[in-house]
Amino acid sequence: MNAGTIRQQIMAVLKEGEWGVRELSQRLGVAEKDVITHLPYVQRSLAGSGTPLVIREAFCWACGFTFKGRGRFTRPGRCPRCRRTRIEPPAFHVA
Repeated sequence: MNAGTIRQQIMAVLKEGEWGVRELSQRLGVAEKDVITHLPYVQRSLAGSGTPLVIREAFCWACGFTFKGRGRFTRPGRCPRCRRTRIEPPAFHVA
């Protein structure tokens, strides 16, 4: 998958379905922190074209807490309610 820049590649993959940072990283063959670095710019580019980047919030498997309104694209380290680290990372797709 080498058509265009990394940001264009991320946008193309996100149009196919819902992906987490790890899956995007593996699919594109780049480091996870590179994907995280590019996601805010991808979000801004998509918003400029009238297509939103939809973010499924991270949640805690232990107590069910949902990290609503979290502005970061990274996986939270710990649940603020139960303090456990069994966190499902956020996932992204293009609507």
